[in-house]
Amino acid sequence: MGILSFGATSPPIAETKATGAIGEQRVLVIAAKFPGIEPSFSIDQMRVKYFERLNTYLRLVSGGQATVTGKMSGWHTLPRPVGKYRISQHNLEVDRTKVAQLIQDAVDLADRDEDFSQYSMIFLSLGVDRAEYGMMGLCGYPGMLGWRNDVPITTKGKKQKIPGGVAIYCERAHVGVVFHDMAHIMGGVRDGKRVVPCLYDHDLQARPGPFRGFAQFYLIHLGYFDPMSCHMFEPDQGPPGVCAWTALRLGWIAPNRVVEVAKDETKTVLLGALHDPDSRTAVARLPLTATTYYLVENRQPFGPDRNLPSHGVLISYCDDAVAECRKGEAPTKLINADPSVPELKGAPFTVSGRNAYKDAKRHVAIEFLAQKGRDAEIRIARD
Repeated sequence: MGILSFGATSPPIAETKATGAIGEQRVLVIAAKFPGIEPSFSIDQMRVKYFERLNTYLRLVSGGQATVTGKMSGWHTLPRPVGKYRISQHNLEVDRTKVAQLIQDAVDLADRDEDFSQYSMIFLSLGVDRAEYGMMGLCGYPGMLGWRNDVPITTKGKKQKIPGGVAIYCERAHVGVVFHDMAHIMGGVRDGKRVVPCLYDHDLQARPGPFRGFAQFYLIHLGYFDPMSCHMFEPDQGPPGVCAWTALRLGWIAPNRVVEVAKDETKTVLLGALHDPDSRTAVARLPLTATTYYLVENRQPFGPDRNLPSHGVLISYCDDAVAECRKGEAPTKLINADPSVPELKGAPFTVSGRNAYKDAKRHVAIEFLAQKGRDAEIRIARD
């Protein structure tokens, strides 16, 4: 999970350069274990997850624009027992000093043998499970340790800085969990905000409940349609593809693949499958105000979107003035085509089901006219 920093003691927020989500992502994975505990997975098994399975997913979801390479470093035995680093499972209750201590101890162990400047980011791969550490995954920076000019940690020996950001994972972390926090780092920080925030509700995440031990914090904004919202639909499947909003934020959709429909316009658009790199048109954008707009995308059982609960045309309402998902607000929210289906599983509009959406207040009408192979023909009227 991407953990937030809400404390008033953080230094002034400043803009930082994003690591960038285009091209080779060089990751140093520091494998760290705790005194008296032997990891359940080998270095080779971890290498397969971080540098084979994650790379396959990243290639698919970015349309071939991003890859993962790097190195496994370790095992390194941390100087303190796991109980000294253990954190709450709830974002808003995490002790940030423990997160900082874990990162400091791990990078100090790798400091002698590794040149951090050769990498885009650092992962800490812990040789324990969530029950022992507290969380399956989290983003130390930009996240729990705030978002500033640089990661606020340097190694004690060679005074190396952590490049880009740092994420922490338990050994059973799903590839969707790994990507989620990696995306925070790739997006970076701009104008004092994370470019790619979590798309689940942090306040609900702080409450216990029946959904994987929590309230349904994943399932009120984007549901299973983006790993920034819910890391996976089924644990034995890969993560879903990202939604159009996240893909745009990461720079994975070129401007010439976005059709804009302005006020008083009516257009018929042939939307290709969002994660088909050969789609000529990937998304339709309907600007409303200086910060708000609709996005329309076509999600088909293709590539990473095979791992969705349902398929069709998704319509989302977006507000760039919202930085993080707090107190019911979110920077992007799905319009739910079929609210009778729980957990936003019925959110897509389909030709055979609910095929039209109307926002009378904003003078917007969107109709799904026909399915043409993977393409969706839609009519957008703004009059």
